[in-house]
Amino acid sequence: MPVYHRHFEPGQLQFITSSAYRRVPIFSTPSYCRLFVTSFRAARAKLDFLLIGWVLMPEHFHVLVQPGLAQSISKIVKDLKQRSAFAVLQALRSRSDLPSCRALLRSLRLPPTIHSKAHYRLWQRRFVPFNVYTEKKRLQKLDYMHNNPVKRGLVSSPGEWPWSSWRFYYLEERSLLEMDRLS
Repeated sequence: MPVYHRHFEPGQLQFITSSAYRRVPIFSTPSYCRLFVTSFRAARAKLDFLLIGWVLMPEHFHVLVQPGLAQSISKIVKDLKQRSAFAVLQALRSRSDLPSCRALLRSLRLPPTIHSKAHYRLWQRRFVPFNVYTEKKRLQKLDYMHNNPVKRGLVSSPGEWPWSSWRFYYLEERSLLEMDRLS
């Protein structure tokens, strides 16, 4: 397997993609989407970074973040993924009497050959980073995120998808996640 070297400049704007384990569409359910948003809020309260854009899709997420000078992008993604995994897996376990929750837990179960204390995994271990150096690229990434649900056929217009920063930029709505604007 090829090894990709990641280079993160302190304070560099980053476009991050991370996928659910086995690409399970766990975030097709609004209650799990809300748990992700709550986890994101907690990560923002703890860590120093600007949130420029985001979208949560059924089986992955994209975020456009700018870490503080002393903050690591890996630490930010790790915190977000750990918090959201804990919350979602706890919710699934607490409702394991429901067939849909049992099915999701089966999909997220680690194979017995994995030597880990965990029995389930919500996120794939790695994430895909992309350094954003220009204003043009920043706008392209925001447009890509906001139109991702439309391209996938989940909605007919970006404003219909509640799990993104589109409403912040076009309706000035701040109900889900507080966003930061770059000047």
